[in-house]
Amino acid sequence: MASIRDVARLAQVSPATVSRVMNGTANVDEEKKKRVLKAIEETGFVPNEVARSLFKRSAKLIGLIMPSIENPFFTQLAGAIERTADKHGYRLVLCNTGSVIEKEKAAIQMLVSMNADGIILTSSNDEIRNYTSLCNIPIIVTDRSFNGCGNLKIVHCDHYQGGRMAMEHLIRCGCKSIVCIKGQQEISSAKDRYDGYKDVCQEKGIKEQTVDCAYDFEQGMKVTDELLKKYKDVDGIIACNDMVAVSVYKVLHNKGIRVPEQVQIIGFDDIALAKLMSPELTTISQPIDEIGAKAAELIILKGEETQQEYIFEAKLVERETTRHN
Repeated sequence: MASIRDVARLAQVSPATVSRVMNGTANVDEEKKKRVLKAIEETGFVPNEVARSLFKRSAKLIGLIMPSIENPFFTQLAGAIERTADKHGYRLVLCNTGSVIEKEKAAIQMLVSMNADGIILTSSNDEIRNYTSLCNIPIIVTDRSFNGCGNLKIVHCDHYQGGRMAMEHLIRCGCKSIVCIKGQQEISSAKDRYDGYKDVCQEKGIKEQTVDCAYDFEQGMKVTDELLKKYKDVDGIIACNDMVAVSVYKVLHNKGIRVPEQVQIIGFDDIALAKLMSPELTTISQPIDEIGAKAAELIILKGEETQQEYIFEAKLVERETTRHN
């Protein structure tokens, strides 16, 4: 394998000049630069990225720890982070943990050992807070948070406002018996969405009607069957996320219940699938690209932004699973 000295010898320059050309740390005479680049191509020289990262104290690497790559929301979020990272010359390392605390700890430890510039973390495990405090690199919490984030920066959507908007929209659409499929309440985003629904119920004097469900398609189908047995007069359903909303529609369709004529559905997230299904799904949109980009930028800018919490606005996207009477 060729070394930096081999490149320098072939290009008739010093190893320091080769290093300056590769790192862009100083101006190099154009003729020398051409000779160095040609020598690199001819020798097939590959710089030692580990050594370079230790010297610079930066591996130009961002770690992303997420609970599930099967949820399209997280795959879209990862895409947004990767695009921003790539634009600034950073690479992305993705760790899929299934919300298992030991896997999250192992992922953090691995990324720190890789000299990552920072970590973007989506976790609902409060215990991980204490573990992150031991790290000497930036950690950005996205989508959901945990009790006492301390000095960690947080980037998320206004889930509470989104929960209110979903309920208020179904009321405007004339729904009289609205059921909220609430997500796991230990997840802050799910709790905030449910709190929004609950507060509108209290303000309007409407009785709460709820069932519990994970952010999961298969469980969404099972829960929808239970919902229809428990609330026989239901005419509006708020799903905890878009994947569950899709499963709700599938169960209703299989039972011959017309959407939106008999039952109206609203989801949350606005994943790509929401506008690909038929009928297209009405949903509360999170600005996924903006959230991912901001999280990545907070690491890339290396502490230039001092704000601790970044809250993005939720928006109602009206499509075909709801309608105004």
